[in-house]
Amino acid sequence: MQKLTHWLNQGRFHKHAFKPHFENNIFVRHEGDKSKPALLLIHGFPTCSYDWQPIWDSLSPHFYLITLDMIGFGYSDKPTDFPYSFAAQANLIEDVLTSLDINQVHILSHDYGNTVTQELLARNNDAKQKQTSPCFEILSCLLLNGGIFPEVIHPILIQKLLLSPIGFIVAKGMAYDAFKRNFDNICCINIDDIELRKYWQLIQHNQGDRIFHKLIQYMKERVEHRDRWVGALQQYKQPMRFINGLEDPISGHDMLKRYQELITDADTISLNGVGHYPQVEAPEQVIEHAFSFWKSHKIMT
Repeated sequence: MQKLTHWLNQGRFHKHAFKPHFENNIFVRHEGDKSKPALLLIHGFPTCSYDWQPIWDSLSPHFYLITLDMIGFGYSDKPTDFPYSFAAQANLIEDVLTSLDINQVHILSHDYGNTVTQELLARNNDAKQKQTSPCFEILSCLLLNGGIFPEVIHPILIQKLLLSPIGFIVAKGMAYDAFKRNFDNICCINIDDIELRKYWQLIQHNQGDRIFHKLIQYMKERVEHRDRWVGALQQYKQPMRFINGLEDPISGHDMLKRYQELITDADTISLNGVGHYPQVEAPEQVIEHAFSFWKSHKIMT
């Protein structure tokens, strides 16, 4: 667990008030030269910012890196009475970036984090329509596997069970072996058991099993706000690339095809033999295609 301890020790806790007189502790890690472009890394479900550990050291010479465990994930608080939603997570990110005095940012996101990115893009559009300044300007987006188009998501069994009326029972009864089976299913390149146990430890931290069924409600939210969030991608005029592990059973080939259908001049990268977690399964490939994207748009040299 040495890498996990190092990850924790390199971060800090930010106090986030989502309502008056009520604060939550949010794990935040930021590192690098603030004169370099700011890169915000937004993690997926059900893991946390530690997902970025395999590519962190490759990114750090080129960017001022910022990541966090969103509320309900990783080392951050996991309250049972929090209104878990993409809007609430976007509020949290705005709060963290404001605390760091960041007003321009590039984004690298995965899975659940993609939809948070879509909400942040939609808020930028809202600000333009109102002729006001957004909390921060998003200069580019790099998206990894995730359910950005709900009509082509293929939920696996555990997601369906967590969404059901017995979801809280399923969450309470889930053990490491079941977690590992599901990860082995969604990842084409199996993640080492030592690393998977770290993910499981982070999920369980702060009694995460109490809110697992609350977090999964995001799948319904994606359908409800589909037009707003898909529209945010379609209206975005800055550089954007979608890197997709094709063997992902949830958001693989069909998601990539839908992206190419709906996004004008779509910049996409297909990763053969890679599943739902490209940055963990094939970090070298992700870095290769991320660097080529940023270099082509003169974001990094």
